[in-house]
Amino acid sequence: MGCRRRGDGGPQLGLATPRHILPVIVGAQFAGTSLWFAGNAVLPQLSAKLGVDGAISDMTSSVQLGFIVGTALLTLSGLGDRWPSRAVFFVSTTIGALFNLGALWAESLGEMSVLRFGVGFALAGVYPVGMKAAASWYRHGLGNALGLLVGALVLGTALPHLASAALPWRTTLTIVSGFAFLGGVAVFVAVPEGPHTRRAPFRARVIPELLRNGRFRRAALGYFGHMWELYTFWAFLPLLLALHGELSISLTTFATIAAGAVGCAAGGVVASRLGSRRVARVQLGASGACCLLLPIALALPGWAFAVYLFFWGVVVAGDSPQLSALTAQAAPPDMVGTGLSLTTSLGFALTVLSIEVADALGDVRVALTALAIGPAVGVFALRSGNDSAASPER
Repeated sequence: MGCRRRGDGGPQLGLATPRHILPVIVGAQFAGTSLWFAGNAVLPQLSAKLGVDGAISDMTSSVQLGFIVGTALLTLSGLGDRWPSRAVFFVSTTIGALFNLGALWAESLGEMSVLRFGVGFALAGVYPVGMKAAASWYRHGLGNALGLLVGALVLGTALPHLASAALPWRTTLTIVSGFAFLGGVAVFVAVPEGPHTRRAPFRARVIPELLRNGRFRRAALGYFGHMWELYTFWAFLPLLLALHGELSISLTTFATIAAGAVGCAAGGVVASRLGSRRVARVQLGASGACCLLLPIALALPGWAFAVYLFFWGVVVAGDSPQLSALTAQAAPPDMVGTGLSLTTSLGFALTVLSIEVADALGDVRVALTALAIGPAVGVFALRSGNDSAASPER
């Protein structure tokens, strides 16, 4: 069914969501977020080129810091609610692709850190803005839609690890950059603003307004607990596999991170029946248990350790879309973009602290076991409150 247009370019309320909207956003999110861990995936080759040893925390923290600064500016300026999502998404994927390509000519760790910071800064206009674009079209079915969307983000994050297992590192970075750019083009061409969010003028007190909302605070705290664990687990996964010593590092890292897409998609389906809060609590609890069981799991044979990591990969990411759905549903329609960018900014700030703490602990076993603190906080934050609506989007 076609959509008649209002004066601001959005569809009229009450009309069906065009079928192409979600597949395009999901595909573009997959493409755009493939930039995220591109540097980590080719880290051995980059380290050899730059003459440094490892630098995993520098590379990862640079991206996270860039993302934090980008989302903070998006939050303070209100651009996520003032500008069309498709324009922000397109510009961001283009800038991110260019910074990612810059690694081909980097000559020092300092230059690489600046380039990875630029990638993270650009991703601020990809991840939360992609979720806001979906929230503009889906309201009651948002948990299910974001399950697919964040699942695409997880697959995109894992993609460079798969590519680096089969391709030269320069080819990997080039393909990832081109892929991200095409994703931005697709959103710009095919995804107008939907009826469930509103463009809003700049308001200086939008953040205090959001923080006075109890539902928003609970969802945000649950998201922060999730973020304490997620990216540190992903970043240190190659080191964990090297410690175990029986599995392919590149392929197992890809499979473990990609498994999160299963958790996101399946969690979205279950959330349409049971509600986002319940699904998020169960997955937070399961991923926290995986943290605590790590010392025992390291003694398992290769196949069993792979199963354990796959399960951890499923639940460590699977709660993310439901927490984002709770956040978006708690925010007023003209604050959805700002609410999502605020929580992602603060959440990713926690990832930098978590990664640095894990690096300072020295022992990957101790560091990853200690991540259980985050899921515990998230489970506590979501102990009460209304679940998201379970009815499907119409």
